[in-house]
Amino acid sequence: MVPFAGYLMPVQYEGIIAESKAVREGCGMFDVSHMARLRLTGARVLEYLEWITTNDVSKLTDGTGQYSMLPNERGGVVDDIIVYRIHDSEFRMVVNASNHAKDVAWMKAQNRFEVEIEDMTEATAMIAVQGPGAVELLVKMSGEEALRDAAAFGIVEPVVGGVRCFAARSGYTGEDGYELICAASEAEPLWNALLAAGVVPCGLGSRDTLRVEAGLPLYGHELGDDLSPIAAGLGWVISKTKPFLGSEAIQQARAQGTPTKLQGIKLESKRLVAPGMRVFVEGRDVGEIVSGIYSPMMDCGAGFAFIESSIPQGTPCHVEMRGKMEPGTVVNKRFFKRNS
Repeated sequence: MVPFAGYLMPVQYEGIIAESKAVREGCGMFDVSHMARLRLTGARVLEYLEWITTNDVSKLTDGTGQYSMLPNERGGVVDDIIVYRIHDSEFRMVVNASNHAKDVAWMKAQNRFEVEIEDMTEATAMIAVQGPGAVELLVKMSGEEALRDAAAFGIVEPVVGGVRCFAARSGYTGEDGYELICAASEAEPLWNALLAAGVVPCGLGSRDTLRVEAGLPLYGHELGDDLSPIAAGLGWVISKTKPFLGSEAIQQARAQGTPTKLQGIKLESKRLVAPGMRVFVEGRDVGEIVSGIYSPMMDCGAGFAFIESSIPQGTPCHVEMRGKMEPGTVVNKRFFKRNS
């Protein structure tokens, strides 16, 4: 257990490798109650969200959600988020734990739309159930067939293990599954019901391994106040048509390109790459590792690096580790993608 964002969080239960394999091969669960959960209401809430987020909120229908970002005026990112539409005057938002207070303060500072922002974090809990077996297990536990039919980021409200949940078909592993939000008082019964059904408990260590394998960014590593989301390869969650806070700077980066680009680095060895390590191509320093893991799936060291944009995938490279150059290759940052 370690302190993280005001919570005590499990790094591992059985072990990072075993937990990573459990999620890739079956079904695992993560207590992610540290993630902040907000409720936004008001007659102009859609207008407000269109201004403070990068994605097209107007495309959402009731009971659907989308991955998005909170941009700043400079074209950087305050945080990456998920937005859910309940109906035209009520939305929900999930933000990163480490940015909880900062995000709420920033959102209030931008609130010229008379939107009520309710922080539901302490009153609720959140458990992510992930893996190729996750959906069928939840259908079996709840009897709710809609869990099988919902689209990505779709919302279902099943009763799982006797606990009423706000279930969103999303996650942070590259696998199918749901993030279950329930009353804080019901978190322990829900966890124990999932445990009794055979779901493997997983900690922060395997969560980081799985998200890197799946090519998913982490704020403070691949995203930041002074990092362009275009450089991070997240142009797909940025509207090309609507005006939003910082849109001019972001669209300029999209049109002109960025000096560096986020790429995957796959080592030939099993050594663990770490943030801050330098990447070299033909003896020249071309960038820096921002996230690194040992990948149980690939049985090698892997990570993300911001490197010169002109360097194509497939280029041989080296990562400097304590004075030694470890050989690797520049690759697509999405190491893992589950086939439909």
